Amino acid sequence: MEDAVSYMEVKNSVRNLVEFLLRNGDIDNRRGGRSAQGAMAEGSKIHRMIQKIGGASYCAEVPLDFLYPFDAGKPCVFHLEGRADGIFEDASGFVIDEIKGTYRDVAKKKEPELLHVAQAKCYGFMYAAKEGLEDIGIQITYCNIETMEIKRFYERISFEEIKDWFESLMQQYTKWLIYEIQWKQIRTASLKEIVFPFEYRTGQKELAVHVYHTICHEKKLFIEAPTGVGKTITTIFPVLKAIGEGKADRFFYFTAKTITAQVAENTISLLRQNQEMKLKSVILTAKEKICPMEEMDCNPEHCPYAKGHYDRINEGLYEMLISNDSFTRETILKYADLFCVCPFELSLDVSLFCDAVIGDYNYLFDPHVYLKRFFQEGERNPYLFLVDEAHNLVERGRNMYSATIIKEDVLALKREINAELVKESASGIPISIGHRLVKKLESVNKELLALKRQCNHPYEVILPEQLSSFEMRLNSLIQLMDEYLEKEEKGGEIRKKILDYYFELSHFCLIWDNLDEHYRIYTRMGEEAEFLLTLYCIDPSVFLRECMNKGVASILFSATFLPIQYYKRLLGGLETDYEVYAHSVFEEKKKGLFISTDTTTKYSQRTEEQYERIADYINRIVHCKSGNYMVFFPSYQFARRVYEKFSAKYQREEVECILQNEGMREVDREQFLSSFCGNHQNLSEVLIRKKDVEIDKAKTLIGFCIMGGIFSEGIDLRGDSLIGAIIVGTGLLQVCPEREILRDYFDENANCGFDYAYRYPGMNKVLQSSGRVIRTADDIGIVVLLDYRFREYSYQKLFPREWRHQEIVNINNVEEKISCFWKQRENEIK
Repeated sequence: MEDAVSYMEVKNSVRNLVEFLLRNGDIDNRRGGRSAQGAMAEGSKIHRMIQKIGGASYCAEVPLDFLYPFDAGKPCVFHLEGRADGIFEDASGFVIDEIKGTYRDVAKKKEPELLHVAQAKCYGFMYAAKEGLEDIGIQITYCNIETMEIKRFYERISFEEIKDWFESLMQQYTKWLIYEIQWKQIRTASLKEIVFPFEYRTGQKELAVHVYHTICHEKKLFIEAPTGVGKTITTIFPVLKAIGEGKADRFFYFTAKTITAQVAENTISLLRQNQEMKLKSVILTAKEKICPMEEMDCNPEHCPYAKGHYDRINEGLYEMLISNDSFTRETILKYADLFCVCPFELSLDVSLFCDAVIGDYNYLFDPHVYLKRFFQEGERNPYLFLVDEAHNLVERGRNMYSATIIKEDVLALKREINAELVKESASGIPISIGHRLVKKLESVNKELLALKRQCNHPYEVILPEQLSSFEMRLNSLIQLMDEYLEKEEKGGEIRKKILDYYFELSHFCLIWDNLDEHYRIYTRMGEEAEFLLTLYCIDPSVFLRECMNKGVASILFSATFLPIQYYKRLLGGLETDYEVYAHSVFEEKKKGLFISTDTTTKYSQRTEEQYERIADYINRIVHCKSGNYMVFFPSYQFARRVYEKFSAKYQREEVECILQNEGMREVDREQFLSSFCGNHQNLSEVLIRKKDVEIDKAKTLIGFCIMGGIFSEGIDLRGDSLIGAIIVGTGLLQVCPEREILRDYFDENANCGFDYAYRYPGMNKVLQSSGRVIRTADDIGIVVLLDYRFREYSYQKLFPREWRHQEIVNINNVEEKISCFWKQRENEIK
């Protein structure tokens, strides 16, 4: 195979190969409890110990690969690679050692597991073929993590026998290889031919070029893209061209919202229909949202889709692949039902064969949920990342890399286990391990109690060294929980509670291992008098950058990315990465921007007089022109106070007011939006054009909404569905421990604490809320900012370019100036 480099090549790892081909049986969440990180850490210790015992002649972590030729209409090669845990020589010859750590009693193990043997045999064949051996030893070494007891299973296989076994394995896999090669040839050829499907708007071509050049230079690009730029098509198109030219193999479209995920899929579908583009895409839906069962419990006793899932999955997967190109939620559910397999696992499996994977930020950035089948630690892959509405990723990143333990949860689990132990049979948990768990939970509780006594109001920042004994006790508890979960597969409700809390504690320990100068540790009392210990990630940039480094290039974009350097810094950008401001396609004269000089939402100045003044402002503004308006407030309480003032004084037959309530259900949200749309629609599909609905132009609808809430972002009310947004206040976040810790941190590091903790996140809410008005080049509307602080330089410098033209108003002239704006627009239309 000396000329294999000229062949078309497909790569895969030994582990992925055997797990894909030889998996069988049920999905069962009762088997084991270890998180991937915990298993990896414990496994590494076991590996190092056994490798050290092997002595100087024991070769550890030996890289191996093999090139397997096959024909897919043209000569191709399958590049199989992996790393053997150990290779050594005994009296009979060379031996491959596959090491596995377990909490089970290894003495009771009668035979090795199929997948472990298959991995070792692959390594055995690869090594024997490379070295020209007549036979090879295969050894599976199991080691109990707690007792370090070892049990080995050994066999010696002739080269001919192991070669026949490997050939049989590859014959099973060849149909998948041929499918993958032939599809990629079809896909690549079609991508080379696609053209931009519309006439370029102003700035669109330049933006597409920026994206393409970023990919070529393997950088990150931060795009401030105002509404109407068409950022989805303008970013996806150059990405597809780059894939067609071999600069990447697939792309991932990450988003925080269902509606933007659907927009991405709609864009791909448009290119398929208009240009016969061949591309396979999947939308990944969270497990709890796609599960067809009333209660999600992934074990064969509860779920028919879990029972025998792995026996049927590959048949269903192949049938779905050859029959479809777009794998939406509906398509996945259809085939999951047809083959009786888990739809969530089916979606993950089909993603391996897709050119575009669309899903939540979690699938790349979350340390627990990320797609391990794509993003192995330390590996850089031929992938491109598109991150939509990326301003959301700052807070999401902080949440993903922070962790909290609540003292009352420790006590609650202790009581649950004690209650189980006093039962006559103690059927839910073995008495011996139950008592040990109670003792360890009590030791953790005592540590938290000591911290609680030291906590001053409203919070206490502490140093990592103050938690050294706490960490030790917590790790000891987790190890015992791990032991219980692996030994006891059936434990009823008490096992489920231990498993759930085990994952919480494992996350805390994972975050603890990542602590650095970007963290602060603090304690505080919660709203219900509970005591919290938090590892707070202030600056997630390092982690986000590491995640994005797993691909070739990343394109991050948002309609509200100001100031760009703030987002670039916190989202992991480097000085050498790029940023660009996409030009707005809207005529500035079609939007009126008005700033009041005689209102404020400062907490110290929130008086009955101010509430009445704001209600008066709203009345005067909507009196200028009948239509639909949204008023955005800094809090639910503020919104309700003004709503009550307005309803009492200005309510009339032609004016309807609706209030966004806290904790609205999905059906309530849909009903709220339908008032603006003229008909009931799914919340994730609100995309209203002027011609789609009949708006009663003689009536006025006012929605009292919350900045940063569900109606301030991600909804698209076009035409007359919304003609005005009134923003009450600067959006400053409420003072709380997290914000104050952020402020102190950034004051210490860059003297910009107030901006980073309060002003910039608040202004983002303002910009998002105002962006609900002008959605297309035909829209006409007004944005009114009610707070004198918007006139200050510290806020003016955060205004986007399209906000250059603004008018200053007060309570006495606001009606006159806004009426003038509407009259000018009406005259232009005439």
